[in-house]
Amino acid sequence: MSMIRVLNFEEARAAIPALAEIITDCVNGGASVGFMAPCETHDFIPYWNRVANEVDAGETALLIAEHQGEIVGTVQLGLSQMPNQPHRADLKKLLIHTKARGLGIARKLMEAAEESARNHRKTLICLDTATGSHAEAIYTHLGWERVGVIPNYALYPDGSPCATTLFYKGL
Repeated sequence: MSMIRVLNFEEARAAIPALAEIITDCVNGGASVGFMAPCETHDFIPYWNRVANEVDAGETALLIAEHQGEIVGTVQLGLSQMPNQPHRADLKKLLIHTKARGLGIARKLMEAAEESARNHRKTLICLDTATGSHAEAIYTHLGWERVGVIPNYALYPDGSPCATTLFYKGL
C-alpha cells in the first residue's frame, strides 16, 4: 500500500537522494520535465536543494508517495504567485519511478495535491505537460480541463521538439 505525505524542509532535505533517483529515472526514460538526457542522479541535487528551500519559504508544497517504505513518486504545488493571483497554484513535476507505475500512485498524488491546494486556500490549479504523454491522459481522466496545445514549447530529453498541453482545474 502506498502513503502520500507533504514534506517539511527537514524531510525534503532528507528525501533528496530518493527524489534525485526518481527524476533521473523519469528523464532518462524520456519524460519532458525541464531536463536533458543522459543524466545521472547527482545532476539533480542542486535542483532538489532549491525545491527544499522553496518548501522552507512556504513557496512550494512538496508531496511524496511511499510504497513499501520507499519514496517512489512526487509532485509539487507552486504556491507563490503574483499579487493578482493569490487564488492560484501551479502543479509541477508529477514524477513516478518506473518500478512503481500502474499502482495508482499518480492519482493519489494528484488528489493529495488538490487537497493541499484547498488547505492553502487556492481555488485554481494550472499545469502544463508534454502533449501525447501518459501524464496528459492521467490529467484528462482526473477531470482536468484541457485549454490547448502550444507547439514546439519545449524539448524532450533527447533534444527533439515537444508540444505542450495546458490544463487547469477549479477547486
